[in-house]
Amino acid sequence: MAQSANMNVMIATARKAGRALAKDFREVENLQISVKGAVDFVSRADIFADKIVREELTAARPTYGFLAAEQEEVEGKDPTRRWIVDSLVGTTNFLHGMPHYAVTIALEHKNEIIAGVIYDAAQDECFFAEKGQGSWMNETRLRVSGRSSMIECVFATGLPSAGQDGLPQSLRELAHILPITAGIRSLGAAALDLAYVAAGRFDGFWERSLKLPEMAAGTIILKEAGGFIESIDPKAHFLTDGNVICSNDQIFSKFAMTVRKSS
Repeated sequence: MAQSANMNVMIATARKAGRALAKDFREVENLQISVKGAVDFVSRADIFADKIVREELTAARPTYGFLAAEQEEVEGKDPTRRWIVDSLVGTTNFLHGMPHYAVTIALEHKNEIIAGVIYDAAQDECFFAEKGQGSWMNETRLRVSGRSSMIECVFATGLPSAGQDGLPQSLRELAHILPITAGIRSLGAAALDLAYVAAGRFDGFWERSLKLPEMAAGTIILKEAGGFIESIDPKAHFLTDGNVICSNDQIFSKFAMTVRKSS
């Protein structure tokens, strides 16, 4: 498939950072005897991956702005374009030696996400999309699932951990959704959840309080694969409030209604 110059830069950058993370990931298991040692090591791995992404993107497009997870935004000379990056989505998985993490890079133009890449280095799966060009995983065109019955569908969500709010809300949502579906999965990497919906592996996904860098790339990959995405709050926008619900078009109304009535 034909790809823009920006997309070529994004894919090459994500793969380079992903290879660095994969190399470090092989060392994580050896550090599990020391929690502090493992945490410090993963922190360094994340910082190194972020350095790769920042240097590669800045070298290729020095005038673009830059928004990265857990860092202050850098305004570019071109006020209409910025990179939105999370160099390690799934940090807790990475820390525990679970091979489910990703590098994500999105490009925003005039406040619209126009391109996105999510690279799963452990599986060597590169999900990417550009506005109007469809959604892809490596050489395969992506399309959301065609299931129309909730009882046949598998959904994904994120669950709050220690120190986070929202457990009562999550339990109410699970109580409404679990009895009418084929199952719920919580894999700990929101970007990959979005990519998996785009690929038809999950039929839908919802999560609250996501940050823009971890979901920006996934939103265009999902849309270009034919998916529907909104805020859980129908009066808000998901990129602003971080409360995401998405699925294929056939089940979206029922799925959204089920989640929203739990609010």
